[in-house]
Amino acid sequence: MNKKMIAAAMLAGALVMPSAPVDAAPTDASTDASTENITQAADEWYWLASDNKYSKYFEPSSVKVLKSSKRENGREVATQIEAWTKTTYSYDGAAETIDNYEIRALLPDPSRLSYSLALLKINPQNRTIQYAREDFYDKSGKVIWSKAEGRIKEINSQSFDEDFYCAIVDEVFKQGEYERKNAPDRWIDLCKIINRDGSITTITADTTTMRLKGSNLIVWEWQDTRDATGNVTEIRFMKKAVNLPQGTERITTGEIWTPHQGWQELEDENDGAYVMINGDAPEYKGLVRLRAFAKGYTAWVNRYAID
Repeated sequence: MNKKMIAAAMLAGALVMPSAPVDAAPTDASTDASTENITQAADEWYWLASDNKYSKYFEPSSVKVLKSSKRENGREVATQIEAWTKTTYSYDGAAETIDNYEIRALLPDPSRLSYSLALLKINPQNRTIQYAREDFYDKSGKVIWSKAEGRIKEINSQSFDEDFYCAIVDEVFKQGEYERKNAPDRWIDLCKIINRDGSITTITADTTTMRLKGSNLIVWEWQDTRDATGNVTEIRFMKKAVNLPQGTERITTGEIWTPHQGWQELEDENDGAYVMINGDAPEYKGLVRLRAFAKGYTAWVNRYAID
């Protein structure tokens, strides 16, 4: 199942966008010493990815571990990381960013926005990023708008910031995060369900997001349902906690897409409670596959573990 094709067709403008809180307000646009230092190191920017709107870079030497936790074996595990990133914009990318940040009144002409620098704070255990500071520049290198203390967001396959997250975390953990993100076997099939109406539901899991917290495997799953003619009738994008020994699972967050309503927040009918995965249900094959993956890739699923 090609997630990139589905995402391009159905998630464009819905999930894949730069992070921007709706209450973003202009702040003092003056640069401080840290911004000046990172600007002077422009020749050290490492390119990550580009499309027709954005090009993304990060500065490897700026990666720092701010906090860590010591495991029982004495190994230190990073719990907070920071690094500088850079994003350059085409006209369309600038226009989209201005709209996402709701600063059209401040910056009516997208051609003025050339690039931005951002100081990111990362918590790997929860796969989250916070934009501690963002500075937006014109072509001459002048700051035209700044934002501090952005919201905390979790990184998954639909995140604009996934390239940044994987590259920065790789600098610290060196577990092949960026390589796994781009691997052809990133998504693994869990199960296929033939429904009573003849439609078929396919469930796949994103190995990039898998990590163990105690007995729970945290994972994002993509579930799509197609009718007999192959048309997509429903998509569910869900973060789950799967208790591997007990064979139970619960949905922690998610979204659902239908042709008539588009994307909506997914309501968990079990109110966050764990439910048993019955041995005779198609979903049990998925549980077996997750158990096998966790056993075969022990280092990977425990790369962030602190308990």
